[in-house]
Amino acid sequence: MKIRIVLGEKEAFAELDNSETARKVYDALPLEARFNLWGDEIYFRIPVHAGLEEGASEVVEKGDVAFWPEGDAFCIFFGKTPASTETVIRAASAVNVFGKIRGDLRIFKSLKTRKIRVEKV
Repeated sequence: MKIRIVLGEKEAFAELDNSETARKVYDALPLEARFNLWGDEIYFRIPVHAGLEEGASEVVEKGDVAFWPEGDAFCIFFGKTPASTETVIRAASAVNVFGKIRGDLRIFKSLKTRKIRVEKV
């Protein structure tokens, strides 16, 4: 499964895995929202409910697309968050990583909008 993430005139693509969380999010697309930033993490609430899956973790990698069950939020990690250490990127609490951004993550660094659209490809 592939998705397109549109941020104003910029766009990114991600590949999703075959997890239950990925299927729930994919089935809810398209989504539009105003997003928040927490360090180098974009997150926004979506109409999806899912618990923690096996393998859920606070530790993520640059480019991970995840679902945060505590806030019913879609998350994109493109760098360190305030909870990160020098060598480890951390979410606020455990997340279900269900995809990976394919391409240049620098597009997330200088955003001129707080609006996001996520759609099926």
